[in-house]
Amino acid sequence: MFVNDFMTKNPITILPDDNLPQAIHISRKSKIRHLPVVDDNGKLVGIVVEKDLLSNQPSPATTLSVFEVYSLLESLRVRQIMSKPVITVTGDCPIEEAARIMVDNKISCLPVMDGDQLVGIITETDVFCVLVELLGGHEESFRFTLRVPDEVGRLSAITNAIANAGGNIVAVTGRPFSEEHDEVMIKETGADPTVLKEAIQDLNVEIRDMRSSYRYQPRLFG
Repeated sequence: MFVNDFMTKNPITILPDDNLPQAIHISRKSKIRHLPVVDDNGKLVGIVVEKDLLSNQPSPATTLSVFEVYSLLESLRVRQIMSKPVITVTGDCPIEEAARIMVDNKISCLPVMDGDQLVGIITETDVFCVLVELLGGHEESFRFTLRVPDEVGRLSAITNAIANAGGNIVAVTGRPFSEEHDEVMIKETGADPTVLKEAIQDLNVEIRDMRSSYRYQPRLFG
């Protein structure tokens, strides 16, 4: 999976000499939180994100009149609030590397370049969508979490046990738990949970959790 599989192509952009109200209008109208800034030749020169727009608006406690506030905002140009230089990737960047770059640099998006041409943008929301897909978040399935010794062939034995129990694997993910063990989450459909549990127990791995996967309903407060 690569960036060009998930990016938004031909993103909406803004010019350095556009003012703050124009940037806010474009952002709200298009329901986007990231605006690449390009010059008259289409060259990427900066980026404006939602926090830049919010942090440059007057406080509600200001003593300025409405006219003075609007005049102030109109005089504020995008070039004055944009971030630069811009960290970018190319379309053939692996999606996990794009996610790592965003985490390492504490940024919420990456413009995607083809040479000097802006061809797309990938955001943290896009990465979350990839995560949901990888974890089988939209699939009704049986989910179990195992603590598995870090040994050659262990995962193969587990997947064979699932197949022998009549299960079809929807998703497999893992992470290091300790120097000796990995934690593995598997989602499958088709197997009898009781038969599957017995088959896995025979492999001498620790079953940390087993449950039917369902759409979790968040709770609202306030």
